[in-house]
Amino acid sequence: MANNQFLKENPYYSKTDKTKLDIPNTEWKTILNSELYNVAREAGTERPHTGVYNNFDDLGEYYCAVCGNHLFRSDAKFSSSCGWPSFFEADAEGTKYERDTAFGWERVEVLCKRCDSHLGHVFDDGPKPTGKRYCMNSVSLEFVADTESKD
Repeated sequence: MANNQFLKENPYYSKTDKTKLDIPNTEWKTILNSELYNVAREAGTERPHTGVYNNFDDLGEYYCAVCGNHLFRSDAKFSSSCGWPSFFEADAEGTKYERDTAFGWERVEVLCKRCDSHLGHVFDDGPKPTGKRYCMNSVSLEFVADTESKD
């Protein structure tokens, strides 16, 4: 199940190219639809319990919906009941972190390491073995099932 309703013609999208992207938001705005642009480029948040991957348990890989970078494996996903898809482990080569104090409290923002798109936040209240809860926006993710082609 791909989250393709948010993908337009995107010359930067690749599941194999790991080259760091430095694309201005003015260009991303012409490529991404408004919902994905709001979350990924303006650090917005989709409404809880509305994302396509919130109650979704298929086996496969999760990629950045903006650039195609690998982010999560489905066997690290768990039901947190927080309203957004949650994972206890991220691909260290695909994600990076920044301090976020936007709403008057400190959180850790999770970003795509390739395109710097906002994915969500990580908290220290997740299950073993990591104790982490990567609380992600479905709109920022694209899923490829193990049974689908990965090209």
